[in-house]
Amino acid sequence: TLDFKFLLKPKDAADPCIIEEGPTRHLTGGMLEGDVRTAWFKLNGEHEALEFRVFNKADIVSPLDLAASWRVFKENFQPSKVRGIPDISINVAPAHGTEDGSSASLELDLEHYVVPTPTAPPSEYAANLAANPASLIQTGALWTNDVLLSEGIQSPSSACASADFDDHNYHKKDNVASSADSLKKLQVSGIIESKSVDTFTTLQNQDEQKLFIDRGVGGTKLGKSASACSLASGFNFGTGKAMPEAAGAVAAAAVADRLHGSKEDRKLAIVLVGLPARGKTFTAVKLTRYLRWLGHETRHFNVGKYRRLKHGSNQSADFFRDDNPEGIEARNEVAALAMEDMIDWMHGGGQVGIFDATNSTRKRRYMLMKMAEGNCKIIFLETICNDQNIIERNVRLKIQQSPDYADMPDYEAGLQDFKERLENYEKVYEPVQEGSYIKMIDMVKGQGGQLQVNNISGYLPGRIVFFLVNSHLTPRPILLTRHGESLHNVRGRVGGDTVLSENGELYSKKLSNFIEKRLKSEKTASIWTSTLQRTILTASPIVGFPKIQWRALDEINSGVCDGMTYEEIKKVMPEEYESRKKDKLRYRYPRGESYLDVIQRLEPVIIELERQQAPVVVISHQAVLRALYAYFADRPLREVPDIEMPLHTIIEIQMGVTGVEEKRYKLMD
Repeated sequence: TLDFKFLLKPKDAADPCIIEEGPTRHLTGGMLEGDVRTAWFKLNGEHEALEFRVFNKADIVSPLDLAASWRVFKENFQPSKVRGIPDISINVAPAHGTEDGSSASLELDLEHYVVPTPTAPPSEYAANLAANPASLIQTGALWTNDVLLSEGIQSPSSACASADFDDHNYHKKDNVASSADSLKKLQVSGIIESKSVDTFTTLQNQDEQKLFIDRGVGGTKLGKSASACSLASGFNFGTGKAMPEAAGAVAAAAVADRLHGSKEDRKLAIVLVGLPARGKTFTAVKLTRYLRWLGHETRHFNVGKYRRLKHGSNQSADFFRDDNPEGIEARNEVAALAMEDMIDWMHGGGQVGIFDATNSTRKRRYMLMKMAEGNCKIIFLETICNDQNIIERNVRLKIQQSPDYADMPDYEAGLQDFKERLENYEKVYEPVQEGSYIKMIDMVKGQGGQLQVNNISGYLPGRIVFFLVNSHLTPRPILLTRHGESLHNVRGRVGGDTVLSENGELYSKKLSNFIEKRLKSEKTASIWTSTLQRTILTASPIVGFPKIQWRALDEINSGVCDGMTYEEIKKVMPEEYESRKKDKLRYRYPRGESYLDVIQRLEPVIIELERQQAPVVVISHQAVLRALYAYFADRPLREVPDIEMPLHTIIEIQMGVTGVEEKRYKLMD
């Protein structure tokens, strides 16, 4: 029963509400008790009154819907079955009996359960995955954040491309020269700097383009002109690509940097330095993947890819000699072209460029610093390795995978040529001592190394340092799996904290048997779960490994929609349903979270997964595992909400020197 009175609220004034006259009303069982009398209100004391009719409207609820809602309501008051389990625990004996062990056992070899991966991460040579050389591929190339377009080719996202570029001084190349005769040479501190002869045109800012302000609660977006986004100080946030596609700390830091930092500091170039076979490209690929996942537009520019495209992939060690002026000029030329392309891409909305080359002399680095003036901030990242075993392993991988040695008659011939190339670089190598830099010294193994920093400040450089401190190349598997089927899964309800269904309990036992077989040769491993009971119960049969509960691994918070079905959301909150349907990545449940929020709280999990040197089993939820998988598979953020993450399936991510490999096991339907 609800006791209440009606309030009369002035429509266009801030005056207080007026309480209706007469006795308190009673609402019982969806109906008003007694006569449905009119409601009247006194205005201006006793001299004026308003009278309103009152009527009752009730929705008819089917007995089945009412029973389902009542069951969910009662389940919310049931005590948790995992309340007594500490955040860190380890089972020394099976938690379940063996009476039904036959149905949960895995008698066959684990390979029997392998299923195809929907989109396996690429396994080709890492440098080939870097950005395509715009200066060398086609004329009239335009950078976007996702693809390289040429004039006359329609982009799938061309409808929004003009709005995305409006707030940048974007430059379009009308003509790109590809021959040595078309290069102009600039004398800079005794350095020959090669640049393409280009004509630039500027796309003018169009005030009529619409920017969208996200209310953050999943409602409709409000259109606003670009000029209306300017602050009183003249600062303009520009379009979405001017800022990282992120939430939380990343977004706050980006706003602060744009408010208080210089224009040059808004774009960041990480310039790799180091001898060949020291892990530069591998580091560049990992760093690119991490920054993209955080929401920063990041691109990997590999100078070796430019060199192979312009001068061929069959250059011998003589090409890299320090007494070969033609070779030096050719290498500086492609380095300048790659730097130009990176700066051009930044003008088009890119935020962080990873410039991957040896850059082993001060002259080369000063050339790059001169080109970066007024365009971006440079941080040198030097990789130093003194472990001969690691160097020899990297050399073998280089000869086996690099296009430079694809035409070599045999391995030994390639090995001899690469050793000569390495000697040529060692003769002229000069360690970094200028500008802002990070030195990674013998950090491949993840222990016993050093990381030196000089003149590093700002949120993003700080995150990069923190990431590099925790990165290493030790091979180990990471197993991702959703919890066993829960009661809410059976009923199609969102969120909640229900227990497992019968199928879910069976999967928990099969998972335990799988982990026992898969990790039997490992000295140690750990099991990570969320704090919700369906993941803790899924992990309960696993014995012999420590289990850690992470609140960061909890399912996406569905706010006021928690416990509802999508059909109920569509019926009760149609605007929210449509908003989520239009943009699942940015949509935030009322009083809940968006996928971008989930990614932000998962960053400590990613850092710890990178730091771990032993296998880790992550038992979590669909939205969380989509975000984690997107990191390892280097999937664009816009694809995260639609990544396939089925129940009762294990995704094995193998991390090591060759990159990321994936395998999937389906234990039951």
